[in-house]
Amino acid sequence: MAADSQRSRLTLASAGLIAVQVLGALWTSPNTLAGLLAGAAGMAFGARAHWSARDRALVFARWPWGPGGAITLGNVILHTGPTLQVACHTYAHQAGLAVEPSIRLDDHERAHVYQYLVLGPLFVPLYLALGGVRAGNPLERAADRYAHCGHGWWPWWPSA
Repeated sequence: MAADSQRSRLTLASAGLIAVQVLGALWTSPNTLAGLLAGAAGMAFGARAHWSARDRALVFARWPWGPGGAITLGNVILHTGPTLQVACHTYAHQAGLAVEPSIRLDDHERAHVYQYLVLGPLFVPLYLALGGVRAGNPLERAADRYAHCGHGWWPWWPSA
């Protein structure tokens, strides 16, 4: 009987998590649409799309524009390389502000997907207001932290 009760709680928790993710995807759908349009444009120049369940995003690999790396727009990740599963440096490390171990790019971008699910259409204006692509941006620091340890993707959670 206890196993059935626990299984029921897990099923409810899973259903709740799925519902929250669906609501987040709807909330960030304007950002996702922008990503889909950019990804589709890149496909004319060799980009290839695939769904990443782990990242909860449609990934466009070999996206032909940009300085390298990746950018996330809602549930879309645009990546200039062939795979997101590569090591990269944190923004703080690149800026010479800290010596940090390498992180995986897919983990960093997944954190941004989660941030988009919460912030929806507010993500881009907030990201720019916080300084854009720079080491001190709390959204970037949180994504780096998540890539380091697998938790802490939300920048305003208290430190453990």
